[in-house]
Amino acid sequence: MATFFGEVLSVYSRAVEEDEYDDMTNENEEDEQIRREIEEKRSVHVHWHSQKDGGSVPCSDLIIAEGPNATGFISAYVLSSGGWTAVGWVSLWNERSHGSERPDEAPGPGEPSCILYQQKHTPSVLICQCSCYVAEDQLFQWTEKVFGCVQTRDLTVTVLSDCSAAEYKTSDYLSGSSVPFLRSLRTSAHKGPVACPPLDQPNISTGLAAAVLSFCQVQRIAAVLYQCYSDVLQPDSLTMQTYRAAVSAVLKLDQSPSAEVLQKITRVGELQSNLYT
Repeated sequence: MATFFGEVLSVYSRAVEEDEYDDMTNENEEDEQIRREIEEKRSVHVHWHSQKDGGSVPCSDLIIAEGPNATGFISAYVLSSGGWTAVGWVSLWNERSHGSERPDEAPGPGEPSCILYQQKHTPSVLICQCSCYVAEDQLFQWTEKVFGCVQTRDLTVTVLSDCSAAEYKTSDYLSGSSVPFLRSLRTSAHKGPVACPPLDQPNISTGLAAAVLSFCQVQRIAAVLYQCYSDVLQPDSLTMQTYRAAVSAVLKLDQSPSAEVLQKITRVGELQSNLYT
């Protein structure tokens, strides 16, 4: 359209603009709905076998184990004594863990899971045995939900975590005879002794172990992380024993778990790592 002075003006229809606006609004609403559904599906929940009254569980010591050898050590040297009761579990869903498809049912034997155990003669001692993968976007949720269920006053947290020896950075030669070995990191609130040398720079901790330690540092909770460096990715009796020094200060351990228990744990690891089974 031209004006009296010859200027060309763009012609538009308000109806077209409104249609485009409606389409954009619908797309935004659909995107928001999809985002909410994904967030809901990836949410982390803590379940208890017995109904809680809404208060926090009394807890003086919390041990969190993640990784095949850390969880294997807990099974072989701690839980095998029979002095523990499963009191709850943490459900979550991600691309590698599908447990929350049954959010109200406890994980079955052998399934990847996060199980909470309570010591029978000292109920204030809890263990969280985490054999499932926790995605990066779920780490904060996991720590917030788990620690939101326990009393954090005068709490001491011990974290056991596996790590590949290939990731350990050192200027010295790392011989096979020195593997596996432990290194530690602790929060400023942890004043007690530790069972191994500190983790030297530039080495770092990642994943769930790092998330737990960071949360404890911010909340001023006494916590220590024991990171086991090993060249074995699946449960191995030698690697599992490396955690003994770290846990013996907190718990009385089974000095010699039966060969049957050890074989069962290592056998499960072998089956899971075999692509043809």
